[in-house]
Amino acid sequence: MSNVFMRFIKEEDGLGTVEIVIIIAILVGIALIFRHSIVKFVTRIINQVFGNENINNQIDSQSILDSYNSQNP
Repeated sequence: MSNVFMRFIKEEDGLGTVEIVIIIAILVGIALIFRHSIVKFVTRIINQVFGNENINNQIDSQSILDSYNSQNP
C-alpha cells in the first residue's frame, strides 16, 4: 500500500500539462491587460503595410469590447 502511495506522489506525468495551462493563462492575462495597446499596434502596422486610413476607423477596441459585454453579461 505504501509503495502505491509513494509512486503516486512521485509521478510527474501531468506536470507538462499543468505548466502549459499556466503559461497560457498568463499570456491571456497579459493580452487582456494590454488589449488596447495591442489593437493600436496592429492597426498601425496594417496601416503602414496597406496604406489605408479606413482601417483605423473600422477597428475600434472599445466598441468591440462593448459588443462582447452586451452579448455576455
